[in-house]
Amino acid sequence: MNKTKKGLSTKINNPKNLNLIINSDTYKLAYEDISLLNRNEMRGVRMLLEITKPDLILEENNIISTIIIFGGASIAEESKTKEKIEDIKKLIKKNPSSVLLKRNINRLENLLSMSHYYQSAREFSKLASINNQNKACHSNVIVTGGGPGIMEAANRGAFEANCKSIGLNISLPNEQIPNSFITPGLCFKFNYFALRKIHFVMRSVGAVFFPGGFGTLDELFELLTLRQTGMKDQIPIILFGREYWNKIINFEYLADLGLISDEHLNLFEYADTASEAWEIIKLSNTSNNDRNTKNNKASHNTSDLP
Repeated sequence: MNKTKKGLSTKINNPKNLNLIINSDTYKLAYEDISLLNRNEMRGVRMLLEITKPDLILEENNIISTIIIFGGASIAEESKTKEKIEDIKKLIKKNPSSVLLKRNINRLENLLSMSHYYQSAREFSKLASINNQNKACHSNVIVTGGGPGIMEAANRGAFEANCKSIGLNISLPNEQIPNSFITPGLCFKFNYFALRKIHFVMRSVGAVFFPGGFGTLDELFELLTLRQTGMKDQIPIILFGREYWNKIINFEYLADLGLISDEHLNLFEYADTASEAWEIIKLSNTSNNDRNTKNNKASHNTSDLP
């Protein structure tokens, strides 16, 4: 029984059917209908949401520029890698003939030899963050893929400097949990790799690539291509660890074959220490600021011409 405005009671003729109507997906507001948003036909809407949501939040947090840090998810802090090695050694004692265990310990020892990159990423992130963030605005904000390894180290450096940092996580079949050093409220989860890449690049004033695997190489060549084609403004692209990168990619050979121009070898620089990498970005930012000032003056003077 329901009461009308006049205080009279009325009987709902078909309450069971009315309940079905109200609880049907068709009766939901469109933006509250998850099953609708998950349809293939709504892919464009989902993509628009992934473009817009992070952009709005970063603007609300006064994030004016970022520095991208990429690197291997498997390169961990030295102590953690040593613990894993000890665990494998115990298993080898129980099964000394295991080829797989010996392969695993060899890989872990290689990763241990690269653990200094974790500390370097952490140190660089501190250098880039300190003195570049305040209540009014935040520049040189570290942005990573939000996962473990080098990504964790970079977010951790900013965290230890009491500064903001961003994590752009991705939804994967094997779920990647965000590292615990990202600023709460600045960790985003993406479904589309392409849109995640856009948010990596759009505010960036520099990128540092530590040793890594397919994901790191993918992002490196993506950014080099954007710079080569002029789709991205001039920013420093730093390959951290010259010895590693020279073994992985022979850029000079590409130039010798004529597949890239000699000038394209100037799209990136090498660094072997955190301070060296930071100096490259500082000098580039100063140069870009001077260039922008000159361009603004030139534009102003031109506008005064008849």
